Amino acid sequence: MIVLICSFKIYGQDIPFEAVVLNRTSGEGVLRASGQVDCELQKEYTFIIQAYDCGAGPDGADWKRSHKAVVHVQVDDVNEFSPTFREQQYKASVTEGKIYDSILQVEAWDQDCSPQYSQICNYEIVTAGTPFAIDRNGNIRNTERLSYDKQQSYKIMVAAFDCGQKRAAEDVAVHIDVKPVCKPGWQGWNRRVDYEPGTGSKQLSPKMHLEMCGGPLSGVKATVELQTNHIGKGCDRETYSEKSLQKLCGAASGSTDLLPAPSPSSNWTASLLTDSGRDSDLIYRFDGRQAANIPGHIVPQNLTDQFTIATWMKHGPSPGLRAEKETLLCNSDKTEMNRHHYSLYVHNCRLVFLLRRDFSQVDTFRPAEFHWKLEQICDKEWHYYVINVEFPAVTLFVDGVTFEPYLVTDDWPIHASNIDTQLTVGACWQGGEVATPRFTQYFHGSLSGLTIRPGRIETQKVISCLQACKEGLDINSLESLAKDIKFHFNPAQSVLVVEGEDLDSINTAMTKVSYINSRQFPTPGIRKLHITTTVQCFGEDSCLSIPDVKAVVMVMAPSKPRITISGSNRLVRPASDLQAPLGVAPFKEIHLTSTVIRGDSLGGSEPGVTELMHNLDYCDVLLIGDELNPERESLEIHHSALLGKHLDATNSTSGISIYGVDSMSHYEQALRQIRYRNWRPATLSKRKFRVTCSELNGRYTSNEFNLEMSLLHHSAAPVEHVNHMAASSQFMRPMHHPLMIHSLNSHMTAPPAATVIIVVCIAALVVIVVIGVYRIHATHQEGSREDEDEPKDCDMDWDNSGLTITVNPMEVNGENAKEESEEEEEQVVGLTCTDSDNTDEEDEEETNRVTKLEWDSCSGTY
Repeated sequence: MIVLICSFKIYGQDIPFEAVVLNRTSGEGVLRASGQVDCELQKEYTFIIQAYDCGAGPDGADWKRSHKAVVHVQVDDVNEFSPTFREQQYKASVTEGKIYDSILQVEAWDQDCSPQYSQICNYEIVTAGTPFAIDRNGNIRNTERLSYDKQQSYKIMVAAFDCGQKRAAEDVAVHIDVKPVCKPGWQGWNRRVDYEPGTGSKQLSPKMHLEMCGGPLSGVKATVELQTNHIGKGCDRETYSEKSLQKLCGAASGSTDLLPAPSPSSNWTASLLTDSGRDSDLIYRFDGRQAANIPGHIVPQNLTDQFTIATWMKHGPSPGLRAEKETLLCNSDKTEMNRHHYSLYVHNCRLVFLLRRDFSQVDTFRPAEFHWKLEQICDKEWHYYVINVEFPAVTLFVDGVTFEPYLVTDDWPIHASNIDTQLTVGACWQGGEVATPRFTQYFHGSLSGLTIRPGRIETQKVISCLQACKEGLDINSLESLAKDIKFHFNPAQSVLVVEGEDLDSINTAMTKVSYINSRQFPTPGIRKLHITTTVQCFGEDSCLSIPDVKAVVMVMAPSKPRITISGSNRLVRPASDLQAPLGVAPFKEIHLTSTVIRGDSLGGSEPGVTELMHNLDYCDVLLIGDELNPERESLEIHHSALLGKHLDATNSTSGISIYGVDSMSHYEQALRQIRYRNWRPATLSKRKFRVTCSELNGRYTSNEFNLEMSLLHHSAAPVEHVNHMAASSQFMRPMHHPLMIHSLNSHMTAPPAATVIIVVCIAALVVIVVIGVYRIHATHQEGSREDEDEPKDCDMDWDNSGLTITVNPMEVNGENAKEESEEEEEQVVGLTCTDSDNTDEEDEEETNRVTKLEWDSCSGTY
């Protein structure tokens, strides 16, 4: 019996396969997929299959079934997916100088299900030229030691491949940061800070912080030092004149400046060497060959038991000169003897003050030499020395700190003599050792602002003000500092110490440290910064070494002002005005201005001139030519003109000097109040003055304003009187040429003899005019009545006929009288008059000329 196979039946759920009969007779069939077969969904299927024959029963009841067979189907994979990285980017950081086996690991995956296609078999760095490598597991390492200074970060791109060599659709970015080797120290500080003048305080390093590398600490102490020894007198101090500084600090007037700026009135410092590289401070450098004799009228003559000597000094030990005295100031006999009355000198790095009092009735030893041995005397730095004498006590102040002498030597007083004394600076005057007086005991060092104040001592407040710095360190926002932070400044505010236990609090405090310069025109240049740090660990005084920080503050150059003095350069005044009690104010119209050029054409903004308001410290008014003669003239300013201002004035035969730190407007007001008097000006024709003003003791100076004052001498006053007589006659009215009698009188200087002649001539002219008028009056009686009833306001004009008047000098006073008469004739242009020897015919002819003129009764104006 032949059995035919009609179908196959599969038993199982969700089996995506079906069996199809290919040959009924042989029972061959095929298994095929009836749905989606994917190894990612299911890699293997197991089910049961059974064959059915071709039975006749429609319901299959008569069908015959085979035994059941188990079928195992394994799904093979196809490489249809690309690898994908698990992260969008990777980041890591390394420390410079180290070789890492693995910095980080990147990872990719594949959706394919078979090991062949689902595994990642290779990674590759596709960025060329990087010092990194990657292995097949995705581990990245560096192939060389990295340097933070060379490069702080790297970015590399990495590709992934599966085992079928299918590449990832997108490469991944890997960022690697290089950190410096962790060394305890300050990070984030600025090596240079630019400071613009007039901007107040500026933070030095707003982002600085102390890196401790995780080390334990119990406290931090940081010291910030502003090093300004190379600027001026040790820092940026005010550079006004010494007198202006003392007035600014409230010192009483009366001090004598022995080292002023060279000028016509203080020329004894002109030969001294100045240290021009010291940024506008007036500094004199003594190299053992320079000294100056102070003029006798400058030397204080009234040194009592109280006086003060003050100076700035920079001094260092000089090889081979330790046994020599180096004299700063010396008052000694001018001739015959070598007695030192008082002196200030350096000897073996000791400061010695010698004071020999005059002999008194009591013949006993008295204190004469006062010695101080201090490191400051030979440290080659600037210091401010003040010696207050309250005899027999002498006190030394160095930078505001008091020092008592360690040694006081007694000596005999000096016997009185008629020998004059000589005050010198930079050496001592020896008048009796050799035939020719000479200097000896030369000083080696620098001096500035050497003054003597007789009659009183200087106060501690004034001393502190005179040596105070105008630049220093500051802390912004003190209220923002933590409560555990402690800080303190030195008196000059050049050193700041910050202490605290918490590292964050220390870091916050250090970011607030600032530089400030209160000067309107600070000295430009570099200021060095030095930060030292000490870290305390638990139980140890110092456990970590923190490197010092060195930085600079660059103070930019300020805009230079241009001080201009303007006004009328010529002044004409009657000589009689100079004899008035108040005299003449020559500078009544003077004007002071100051401008600066602002803007930068390279930066896009056009430069322009801007007026700048600032202070001056002195103005000098000097006479050009002869000096003042106190017996007949004076140049002065009344004390009331300086009230309410920070000004004072001194005068001499050379002129007058107004000094003090004050506004330009106050200086302008003071200059306008200067009065010049001359109570005997007969021989004076003119006086010339020169005005100059200064800011910061000559750092910025004005132009030289020259004024010439001419004098008018009114010796021809009677002519003006006769002129008024002629005007009162109300007769003449010349038609064309005005007669400028008033102008003539204001310029002519006729001597008395010529004046008498002119009066006689004009009187004759008046007689002739009266006769002519009488004749005209008889002819024109009616017109004359109308003129008398209604006077006309009109001017006198000459017609072309011309009136000729001849003046005869009558040969009075010889040749001088003739010359003076000729000068008068030149001044009285167009007027001639005949002398008294003229005949009656000439008079009659002259009368006939006059009668031909047209006259009216209006008054003549001259």
